Amino acid sequence: MSDTPERTYSDAEVAALLRERGLSAWYLEDGWLKRKFLTDGWPTTLMLVTTIGYLAEAAWHHPDLSVTWAKLWVKLKTHSAGGITDKDFALAQQIDAVTLWRPESGNALTGTPNPFVRGG
Repeated sequence: MSDTPERTYSDAEVAALLRERGLSAWYLEDGWLKRKFLTDGWPTTLMLVTTIGYLAEAAWHHPDLSVTWAKLWVKLKTHSAGGITDKDFALAQQIDAVTLWRPESGNALTGTPNPFVRGG
């Protein structure tokens, strides 16, 4: 582990980096990167929570989650740095890539016919 402090970004820099990194559904609020996901019900919400938990543990960077029946809010901040760092952007990108992935047309995988997980 490095003793060099992680760079934190100002609110203006966070807004620009969200656009630059294709994270338009994420937003800055009260010092956190936040995103809301909608699901088709409780079982899918639990799968989403577990998936994000797996990604966070693998990255060793842990979000705050708020869970209800068909909604999940994800909050990212690097506590040790006291703000938003590259870790938060990287985990947000990975969360989006995995949880919103769907098979492409013509793929052997047809995809679920259910509403499943949607960005909110």
